[in-house]
Amino acid sequence: MGSTLALIPRLQLVELEDLAWFPKTIRDLATDYLQFVEDRFGIHEPLIPILEEVFREAGTHRVVDLCSGGVGPWVGLERDLRAAGIPVEVTLTDKFPHLEAFRRAKRSTEGRLGYTKTSIDAMEVPPELDGVRTVFNAFHHFRPTDARRVLGNAVAANEAIAIFEIPDRTLFSVLSILICTPWAVVISTLFMRPFRLKRLLFTYLLPGVPLICVWDGVVSQLRAYTPRELRALGDEVDSERYEWKSGRVRVGRSPLHVTYLTGVPRKT
Repeated sequence: MGSTLALIPRLQLVELEDLAWFPKTIRDLATDYLQFVEDRFGIHEPLIPILEEVFREAGTHRVVDLCSGGVGPWVGLERDLRAAGIPVEVTLTDKFPHLEAFRRAKRSTEGRLGYTKTSIDAMEVPPELDGVRTVFNAFHHFRPTDARRVLGNAVAANEAIAIFEIPDRTLFSVLSILICTPWAVVISTLFMRPFRLKRLLFTYLLPGVPLICVWDGVVSQLRAYTPRELRALGDEVDSERYEWKSGRVRVGRSPLHVTYLTGVPRKT
């Protein structure tokens, strides 16, 4: 079931939220939905041991989260890491910063999640943003040449990097997005807080949010990298000074898996 599309070339199609002209309101509402789903279903939970190992090998608990979107899993992930005795200091960043979501996250974590107001390109991270770099469910946006630039920028700064991806290049994943996502957006909107009239408007009356979530969701699956492809990207960037690890972990008892790549400077 999972191999049909994994055997064909990766398709570098266009996600609407990547386009600079795309309406910010709908982009932000769509990323809010993704953050809600990630936090609601604890998708981050199996990633804690992987991050713990990266923090230990990198010798820091400082985090620079790239392509943060609507904050992704970080509210719940920060809470669970802290409960496990791993306090982290996180800076959220994005090329198109969702400042409203960033501010909510900072308030809800009593300042433990910070953020930058300016646009941050994952391929050119300012040197003052130091710490383990994380990317959640956004690495598939980058074509291979740009993906290597993201990894290479971390290597040039001698920073560890950890990438986690739910998108999976399989027929099952594509069909799941097409069938389930419209209903998931419609139902989830009833439970998302804070309440926003614009969320109701662009979900039920003018269904921009369900449409972008379906289109971008399908494109995300078709752009996804396999663990072997991720490992190859890392090795192409620097296989001597960096140790790269890739694989997949299952999310609880669900059919979902998270694909990951970690890169940490080798100890000399």
